[in-house]
Order: sequence, then structure tokens, then C-alpha cells
Amino acid sequence: MPPSTSSDLTLSVNGEKYTLTVDHRTTLLDALRERLDLTGTKKGCDQGQCGACTVLVDGRRAVSCLQLAVAAEGREITTIEGVADGDQLHPVQEAFLDLDGYQCGYCTPGQICSAIAVIEEHVAGWPSAATDDIRPDAGPPPLTPEEIRERMSGNLCRCGAYVSIVQAVARAAEAKGAAA
Repeated sequence: MPPSTSSDLTLSVNGEKYTLTVDHRTTLLDALRERLDLTGTKKGCDQGQCGACTVLVDGRRAVSCLQLAVAAEGREITTIEGVADGDQLHPVQEAFLDLDGYQCGYCTPGQICSAIAVIEEHVAGWPSAATDDIRPDAGPPPLTPEEIRERMSGNLCRCGAYVSIVQAVARAAEAKGAAA
């Protein structure tokens, strides 16, 4: 008997558990969109280059089009549908709305998930390619527009809302007490 090409798995998404049978080749993106009807996460390039499908996996950003659903079992997945607290928007969502950090909105869910992780990475003191002083005792670098652009560089916006996106990330970081 040939080995099975599918598995039963339980995904923890936005605080809820879902049990699914999926083909081993099913991406996390396709499981979220096609099996769980969580369509806020967008399919862009399907090659991990545009960032439209960015979600948080255990609090870290991940392009869900490149991650297999079976590899996400046992991890906490947060999609754009899960970042708000009930009717209270996440500070990053608020900043995107206030500062027009979107135009057509297609990339916005991935941008927001990335921005949430960017702020957490910065608070944790993780350097970026734009960080001047990467010594551990230097502490977190100032969250300048250059730092934000570098840290958000994995998320593309075809409409070109980058100026507003950088301002929104800076505002949300400031609200969290993470800005320079």
C-alpha cells in the first residue's frame, strides 16, 4: 500500500482550533483561504516575493504561500482577521486608517501583519540591514524611516503607498513606546 499523501492536522488560527485533512503539498495560504474561508490573507505572487500573504506564526512574520500547512501544526497562526481585539482595532490598523497607509487595499493585510512583527522585532533589539550599530549592548536602533523601509521591504505595494505605510508604522511604534 503506498504511503498517504494527506494528513489530518489541527491548526490554531486566531485563537481557534481547526481540524482539517490536507494534501501534504497544501500551503498554509491555501488552507487559510480555501479551507477556513479566512480570505483576508491575499494571494499575490505565490512565490514568496510580494508579501501579500504575510501572516504571523508564533508572533513572527511568515509568507504563507511558501509554508506548508502541515508545518504549521502546533504553531499559533494570526491572520489579519485575528489582529483586532473584538471591535477594537490593533494600533497598527488604526495608524493605517488614520494615515492612509493603503490605496487599493490588496497588500494591506500583509503590510499590517508585517508591521506588527517589525515593531516587535525592533522592541526586542533585532538589527536590520539598515542598522548602523549592531552590537548587542547598543540596544534597539532608532526606528527611523530608513529602518522602517528596510524592515518592511519584503512587502510590496503596487499602488505606491509607501510614504503613508512608513508613517503608519512609525505612529504605531510610537504608540507602543518603540519609536526613536
